[in-house]
Amino acid sequence: MAQQQNPQQNAAAETEQDINILKKIRMDKLAELQAAGNDPFTITKYDVTAHAADLKADYEATEARLKEAANGDEEAFQASLEPLKEQIVSIAGRIMSWRDMGRANFIDVRDGSDRIQVYVRMNDIGGKEAFKEFKKWDIGDIVGVKGFVFRTKKGEISIHAQEIMLLSKALLQLPEKWHGLKDQDTRYRKRYLDLIVNPEVKNTFVIRSKILREIRNYLDNIGYVEVETPVLLPLQIAAAARPFVTHHNTLDMDMFLRIETELNLKKLIVGGFERVYEVGRIFRNEGMDPSHNPEFTSIEMYQAYTDYKGMMDLIEDMYRTLAKTICGSDHILYQGVEIALGEPWERLTMVEAVKKYAGVDYYEWESDEAARACAKEKGVEVEEGEHATKGHVLIAFFDAFVEENLIQPTIIYDYPVENSPLAKRKPSEPAFTERFEYFIYAREMGNAFSELNDPIDQKQRFEAQVAARRELGDTTGEVDEDFVNALEYGLPPTGGLGLGLDRLVMLLTDSASIRDVLLFPTMRPLPKNGQESEEDADEAEETTEA
Repeated sequence: MAQQQNPQQNAAAETEQDINILKKIRMDKLAELQAAGNDPFTITKYDVTAHAADLKADYEATEARLKEAANGDEEAFQASLEPLKEQIVSIAGRIMSWRDMGRANFIDVRDGSDRIQVYVRMNDIGGKEAFKEFKKWDIGDIVGVKGFVFRTKKGEISIHAQEIMLLSKALLQLPEKWHGLKDQDTRYRKRYLDLIVNPEVKNTFVIRSKILREIRNYLDNIGYVEVETPVLLPLQIAAAARPFVTHHNTLDMDMFLRIETELNLKKLIVGGFERVYEVGRIFRNEGMDPSHNPEFTSIEMYQAYTDYKGMMDLIEDMYRTLAKTICGSDHILYQGVEIALGEPWERLTMVEAVKKYAGVDYYEWESDEAARACAKEKGVEVEEGEHATKGHVLIAFFDAFVEENLIQPTIIYDYPVENSPLAKRKPSEPAFTERFEYFIYAREMGNAFSELNDPIDQKQRFEAQVAARRELGDTTGEVDEDFVNALEYGLPPTGGLGLGLDRLVMLLTDSASIRDVLLFPTMRPLPKNGQESEEDADEAEETTEA
């Protein structure tokens, strides 16, 4: 007995059938063009002399200047516009709408800057046969237009076409409606369609580019040097993040996509660079949610002869500078909440933050056992269980009670040594490290240290990390002996900071999800017949690992 399809599956099948029918019509049109020797796919270039946004702005300005010169004389003003018809421009873009008025048609053409209306009249583009061919084109086709700019009787700045050419044939129809959950999913999967139908989306990625440029300008202007380090690494360090594994055929060895750029950048400080940074693609084989993607862009910077407090001052100033440049103000709106980037950021030790928001004082725990008992009493789960130290418990309390309250920019500093294997211990309190993270809108935005430069301490921490991972069943982590060796040659006192570019772009573009600021976010492939539903796939994607 054949398996019955549900209404959703039936609707999807009908939609697919409709798409195929419409595609067949367009394929037939293409075949007809090719048979007539007019294959648009043989065209290799088109001479573009102008863009829609500039044409409209320039015409507005010229019109205003001529009107002022006419001094209220309408006849003189209209006469002054006539020479503009001799100024021929050429644009290229996609047909987005079409209004058929018989022997004259209006089409909207969108290029990379904006839309502009094009007036196409039969007698102006080569006569009856040329116009007949033009009428066979479709919305979505890419065209080149030559003509002059004018304003229609209805007041719209347009191009009067004198020549129009089909440059590329669209074989699929553009979506007519673009809303709803399913469409949101399609927007991420088919960003090219999203950009066609929702041109405002492009602005997010233009701003992303500007943010990156301004970060580079900021760091370059204070003496930092941009560098590049390897993405493929020969070993997996025993860090918390899980890497992606690949295999190098020539060397016949597994290699790992980097989970950070930190160690190689600090080797450069050892080598004599005093200020370096890298804009680096990072890969972590973990879960996904609105603020996590398995591949993302980090910016890490390292500065010799400063400490984590120096990096606190740097990041505050950089964010204020970026906000003023990108958003026009150091007070911005994010998801309806005003974020005061321009005010002095609150600075709390992790101990102070836990005491403030959880009502628990680290210094009242006399032992690891007392800390674990407090966690049990408060219902706080500690991943390390019976092996948990006071530091582990403090971190668990922070995760449970503090982070959700950090809406305004807040620096949390002095982290337990247990989760800071690369940070320098506080000389006055060795159970803690000179490390900070900063939070905005209850979201961790960056991480910084006074970098550990004691090679003996570093090796011991690496070894402890490897041992801890092995207790949990992970035997792949290794001590990075080359990094330890580099430290043995001497790393000066150094401050280091890393931030996620994607989360910063989310903040400055008021984007709710990381997928909104990634051109092509990681997505589960759409299911085939007999596989799990798209809803199941989406549900799986919205989970993340601790």
